[in-house]
Parts: sequence; C-alpha cells; structure tokens
Amino acid sequence: MSYKANFRVWRGDVDSGELRDYTVEVNEGEVVLDIIHRLQATQTPDLAVRWNCKAGKCGSCSAEINGRPRLLCMTRMSTFTPEETITVTPMRTFPVVRDLVTDVSFNYAKARQIPSFTPPPELKAGEYRMQQVDVERSQEFRKCIECYLCQNTCHVIRDFEDNKPAFSGPRYLMRIAELDMHPLDVADRQKAAQDEHGLGYCNITKCCTDVCPEHIKITDNALIPMKERVADRKYDPLVWLGNKIRRRGN
Repeated sequence: MSYKANFRVWRGDVDSGELRDYTVEVNEGEVVLDIIHRLQATQTPDLAVRWNCKAGKCGSCSAEINGRPRLLCMTRMSTFTPEETITVTPMRTFPVVRDLVTDVSFNYAKARQIPSFTPPPELKAGEYRMQQVDVERSQEFRKCIECYLCQNTCHVIRDFEDNKPAFSGPRYLMRIAELDMHPLDVADRQKAAQDEHGLGYCNITKCCTDVCPEHIKITDNALIPMKERVADRKYDPLVWLGNKIRRRGN
C-alpha cells in the first residue's frame, strides 16, 4: 500500500529558518528516515540530515518528530495516519548547523570532563576481578548509543542555556553512576557528580528515560541511586563519622 503524506520539515541554518511543506510518497513498511531520503532524491537534494546505520544503533539520526525527540530510522510511518501532517525538526537543545543537523559538540566536551575508569594503583592489567552481579548491575548503561535524545529532552539544559556549563546532562551523569558502581573504580565519582557535573540540578522527571530508544532506565537505575549515595555521604551522620575516622587513620 502506498499513499501521499504531508510532511513539514524545518529548513535553515544557525541564522534563520522556517518550516516548509512537502507532499511525498509513502510505501508500506517505511520509516521516517526513508521519507526524508525520498525528499532528498526527488524534491530537495540540498536537505541536510545526519544518519549512518539506519538500524537504531549509531544514534546519528536524532531529531524531533511532531515535537517528540526520536530516531528517524526507528519511527515507523505506520504509527501515523495518512491524513496526518508529520513535522520533522532538529533537536532543540543544540545549535542548528543546517536543516535537521545540529551541533552536538557540547556532549563530547562533557564526555572529556569525566575521568576514565580508575583502578587501584596496586592492581596490574590482568589482575582485575569482579563478581558477575557487579557486571550485570551496570551492563544496562553500556547499551547507550549516544543518540543524545536524553540530553535533548532534559529541560534543565533544553530550557535554560545558562545551565550548560554546570550540568552534564543525563547521559554523562549515567556514565558517572556506572563508574561509581564499579567495584574496582577508586575515583571520587560522588563528589565530582555533585560539585562538577551538576547532579543536584536533576529533578528526576524521567523525561530522559521516556525518550531512550534503548529503554535504559536512566532515572531509576542510575540517577536516583547516584543521588541517594551522594545524599548519604553528605547528610547521614554515620557515613560522615566513618569518613572522618577513615581520613584520620590515613
């Protein structure tokens, strides 16, 4: 079955732009990225869109479809009615380069600010040992494809540009939480999460979890447990006393 669909696509660059209307053919089994490619091939060859695998694994084709952050390649046309006008716009949180392509360098800058896995200095390569339960605990977070949809939908940086220097966003707070859960990591992730990466800005609305294409429970399994560990360290009197005794012993 094929039909003509009404598409409204954002066209422009960092300086200006507008939504333009197109009528384009849709065939059975297609996804939104197929339609964007057909627009490029038949009507607007200069339309810019970022994509790579078309299999929901590279995270490149992130955009907003009818206002919701989604992957173009994983959004089936069958989820819309033939009469519906489908609006495709770039991710709102990041600066537009051109058309549907945004500058996501903010995320790479935040990634570089997080120290890598830090094992005890007395352990040599090949001596690392950990329980399977510890492996499984953080395995979920490694499914992240870095599509940055969670970063895009997080209202802390989506609605407040001034927060970006102080807040790393859910993707990188999740990375810090993953490292903090690692039994062989000795870096002080909890202090860094609160003081350097803005964990306190997160008010656990779960909007990041809602848009994750890998269905990672970012809020429940990473951010809330990290907040709990930070709060215990700062406010629990027994934890505070234990830290004092430990520092005195050193």
